[in-house]
Amino acid sequence: MYKKVFILACVLFLASCKGTKYTSNTKKPTSKPRTTTVVKKPGTTTKPTKPVAKPTETLESTSKTTVYADVIKNYISQYKEIAKDNMRTHGIPASITLAQGILESGAGNGRLAKEANNHFGIKCHTGWTGETIKHDDDALQECFRKYRHASESFRDHSLFLTSRSRYSELFTLKKDDYQGWAKGLRKAGYATDPKYPDKLISLIDRYELYQYDSEVLGNSNTKTVQQETSTVVNKQNTEVSSSSNNNVLAHKVTQGDTLYSLSVKYNTTINELKRLNNLSDNTISIGQVLRVK
Repeated sequence: MYKKVFILACVLFLASCKGTKYTSNTKKPTSKPRTTTVVKKPGTTTKPTKPVAKPTETLESTSKTTVYADVIKNYISQYKEIAKDNMRTHGIPASITLAQGILESGAGNGRLAKEANNHFGIKCHTGWTGETIKHDDDALQECFRKYRHASESFRDHSLFLTSRSRYSELFTLKKDDYQGWAKGLRKAGYATDPKYPDKLISLIDRYELYQYDSEVLGNSNTKTVQQETSTVVNKQNTEVSSSSNNNVLAHKVTQGDTLYSLSVKYNTTINELKRLNNLSDNTISIGQVLRVK
């Protein structure tokens, strides 16, 4: 009897142990959210657009200044009427005045133009009683004229050229002979840079400053022979015949060209080439446009 009771108690004890649940404090790791990778189809990637570089011009005379071509065009628009008025009054081609102003002042961005309204690099010289500014040029801390307004600088530029005998030969040239004026200014000592005439002529041709000479002279609807041939050659980059109104042949100088080689090529003479292009010597430069017939 007791043995049966004991066995029954053991069975009940074992059954109660199996029914007990044990809990764990360890939590299952939380599953990370799935990440979706988007693969773009070929050709759908948009690359950043590179900004288009604006054309620039490096102007070097009394100061070295690099400006956008648009700045030069704005300068021309701002001062062209003053240049034309001075041409009517003093006889200096408006194209020359504008080209010198652009070059000497860095299209109005050079130090002398900004701080002294001096657009033509005119130094003090003897007799100047106005304000002055010091600026490094051919020598350190040279004396330059200072003006209250840019218009005064344009007027003084005209007076400077008309009042000095060394520039008198320039006023015997045709009013629209900007090439002759550019070379004559260098010859008379306006600038020491041997490339000064080429710089002026290049500015006049590229920005068509000769049109303002024509407007003053009353032939604004046409160009001179020199201007017409220059325009045509610049477009074709080779020798071409001009319009039917002017039976002219022009040549753009390339490396190796000389007046002698051109005289042989076009069956003319060196003296005739010099006469047609108002050359005082046999010097020509690459890129220069020459009238050959």
